[in-house]
Amino acid sequence: MSAPQRIASVSLDLDNLWSYLKIHGDEGWAQRPSYLGTFVPYVLALLDRLDLKITFFVVGADAAAPENRDALRAIVAAGHEIGNHSYEHEPWLHTYTPQQLDDEIRRTDDAIHEACGVRPVGFRGPGFSWCPALLEVLAARGHRFDASSLPTFLGPIARAYYFRTAKLSAEERELRAGLFGAFSDGLRPNRPYRWSLHGGGRLLEIPVTTIPGVRTPFHFSYLAWLATWSEPLMALYLNIAIAGCRVTGTQPSFLLHPLDVVGGDQLPELAFFPGMDVPSARKVALLERVVSRLRRHWTLVPMGEHARRLEADPRLPVRQPA
Repeated sequence: MSAPQRIASVSLDLDNLWSYLKIHGDEGWAQRPSYLGTFVPYVLALLDRLDLKITFFVVGADAAAPENRDALRAIVAAGHEIGNHSYEHEPWLHTYTPQQLDDEIRRTDDAIHEACGVRPVGFRGPGFSWCPALLEVLAARGHRFDASSLPTFLGPIARAYYFRTAKLSAEERELRAGLFGAFSDGLRPNRPYRWSLHGGGRLLEIPVTTIPGVRTPFHFSYLAWLATWSEPLMALYLNIAIAGCRVTGTQPSFLLHPLDVVGGDQLPELAFFPGMDVPSARKVALLERVVSRLRRHWTLVPMGEHARRLEADPRLPVRQPA
């Protein structure tokens, strides 16, 4: 049987141990503890077994650390793509000045180039953070696509849960007030489009796909959480998402995170995160099932390949940043 002609892209936000500790409000993050030396070989072996090439969104501070370079070079050597995930992984980029945004993107691009010998052409904001000034910086620095949009109504609910479980000061909560977006984000397009920027610049936007119509997320973190309640429920939810995408002609952008494929058996330091009581082997088995299901309908590619095909589509809608 020949592979499907429709495509879907797959990406992984390579959030490091220190960034999870920082999100949780643990002061130990400042020492920049890293698990990339063990996690990257583990996930590359998994992707090789799945015969899957994806985009890794890498944090600049990790790329700048010499101890991480072998791991990051291994990603490129294995044929995967690397994108820019900001330098400090702060999900309040929308509060930065234009100069701060330019520094954040430039420093990350330069660190990735020095570490891996490639320059990113795609960006995803931590916590799906973005603003119009960020889009201008990305276009000016030669990026071809942004992937920071999560068109869902559930952002405020996710933020409330996060605030309830994290150890944050009042100042830290204020900084994170826009984390995961607003209710109105559910009205944003679910399919790719072009941004029309000042001076005639253009930038592709490839949203993290949510279920058409209801706009609830189905990236793997949500599927794995559902599976802790019921694997048949997870399978039903995924089938609904696939059916919605097929009916609307949506070619998905499917998102992974490191904690989707490792559990507390490998990272006891992160036992406080949801789902870390699930063994790594079970998470991997779930991912294998999900990838197999997606492959029945789409050819799975890195986001750069997805962007290249979109650029050739003259029917792609054009929007202006609000």
